[in-house]
Amino acid sequence: MSKPLALLFAVIGTLLLASISLFIALRQPWMILACSIISLGFIGYGFAVKAKIRKKNTRS
Repeated sequence: MSKPLALLFAVIGTLLLASISLFIALRQPWMILACSIISLGFIGYGFAVKAKIRKKNTRS
């Protein structure tokens, strides 16, 4: 995975996790749940992209 792409995933993932703590402080359970699901999906997508790129590079 290229460094800019990894940085993008890291920054967005961190912002999503920080938004969960914000919504905990604001006591908004539906937003906590939504951000939790989105962040888990986004982090999982990042791992999938990394695996796909690694697999593509090993074939070449």
